[in-house]
Amino acid sequence: MATSKDKNLDASHLDFKPYKPKKGEDHMSPAQTEHFRSILLQWKDALKLDLDRTVHHMQDEASNFPDPTDRASQESDFSLELRTRDRERKLIKKIDESLNLLDSGDYGFCETCGIEITLKRLEARPTATQCIDCKSLDEIREKQKI
Repeated sequence: MATSKDKNLDASHLDFKPYKPKKGEDHMSPAQTEHFRSILLQWKDALKLDLDRTVHHMQDEASNFPDPTDRASQESDFSLELRTRDRERKLIKKIDESLNLLDSGDYGFCETCGIEITLKRLEARPTATQCIDCKSLDEIREKQKI
């Protein structure tokens, strides 16, 4: 069950204007690099804020209910929240990896075939490391393994 906090697991909630490349502008120009750095840092900050809120919430809400049903319900809620936060922690790691790719000049290029990842794809998924074609092929291969 998705909670309102789960929105942070994708970049759709971030407040940014889509980048409009200038005619003849190189892929991952300095302006584009800063655009994506801003998106990644904004996303990371939002995730960290949620992680902090969760810790405080769980400390404040932790109760030792005498009723086993109430206690089980609270433990179930906490378990779901912790799983979500674990996914967010892993996402922060991917964001850090993307920031490192920005610093090294490798961000925005497919790790599989080396072509440019479209700006629209990067804005939709700023941690993308593959172009849409290579990602689609990987997903088809994964489905065939199942």
